[in-house]
Amino acid sequence: MKIQRTKQFEKDYSALSEPLKKRAKEKLILFFENPRHPSLQVKKMSGYENIWEGRISYQYRFTFSMVEDVCILRRIGSHDILNRPE
Repeated sequence: MKIQRTKQFEKDYSALSEPLKKRAKEKLILFFENPRHPSLQVKKMSGYENIWEGRISYQYRFTFSMVEDVCILRRIGSHDILNRPE
């Protein structure tokens, strides 16, 4: 699987605290190793054609979409990003 990050994802990630960046990195590695890992709680977002969300922690999420064999990381941050996951 190939990985792409949107500019918004990069901006969101850079705004995270260092401990959250570390946790996000760990969870994203886990996601790419096993996207169905229960701790990630990956699910399709209601109301969006091809956008999914995964869990970084209780309060933090990441959004992504899949286009063929490419995973596009869209957003990362608190629950607020789920209001605008694109």
